[in-house]
Amino acid sequence: MEGDQYTVYILEVNPRASRTSPFVSKAIGHSLVRIAAKVMVGVSLKEQGFTKEVVPSYTSVKESVFPFSRFMGVDIVLGPEMRSTGEVMGIDSDFPMAFAKSQLAAGTRLPMQGRIFVSIAAGRKERMIEPVRKLLQMGYRIVSTSGTAKVFQEAGITVEVVKKLHEGRPNLLDQMANGEIQMILNTPNGKGARTDEGRIRAASVTYGVPCVTTLPGCLAVVQSLEALRVHPNPRVKAIQDWIA
Repeated sequence: MEGDQYTVYILEVNPRASRTSPFVSKAIGHSLVRIAAKVMVGVSLKEQGFTKEVVPSYTSVKESVFPFSRFMGVDIVLGPEMRSTGEVMGIDSDFPMAFAKSQLAAGTRLPMQGRIFVSIAAGRKERMIEPVRKLLQMGYRIVSTSGTAKVFQEAGITVEVVKKLHEGRPNLLDQMANGEIQMILNTPNGKGARTDEGRIRAASVTYGVPCVTTLPGCLAVVQSLEALRVHPNPRVKAIQDWIA
């Protein structure tokens, strides 16, 4: 970008409908594939009565489903390659509860109590200070390795320091094996199953501990846990009723 001039770069062009199309169609209550097909044969959007953006009064969240439980020991950090085997959808009047529903639909149960391990990549630790403070206010106990713990402690946050894997035992893997960790919030510094972080993330699958690996995901989880405190039993409503 230079001034008000933008250069658009195209990564790829696919002559097909992506998996986002059915999600958006369900979210807004209009079949975009059907509309697009008619446009391709000469029926304009105006003729179809589809000329305005549809802005729902509710929020829809798409979550991917991954087969990591079938491949023990694999680092779960995502990259450009396709690794998901399906997708689910969570709908509610606001984002936090819609996100919580999407996690439940994908097979991830957000813990309502217990100890949460937090390890954030350098340069992003400060952005988790207030979210971690909220977790403490909700009654969770925070566990971190020395680097992340130092940042939180300097902000006046009480943190339990746990040993890194190469620092001896008992370490985080031992606590996970003993059922002492209920969730992991870990944005990676490195990638690969042989790194300490990779071993921790791989172990989260082995021990069934929910693990979030992106900063936006961590922030969304905290919002959802707050929402679940207010409404512990999310309401069930058919998608047809949402779009009616």
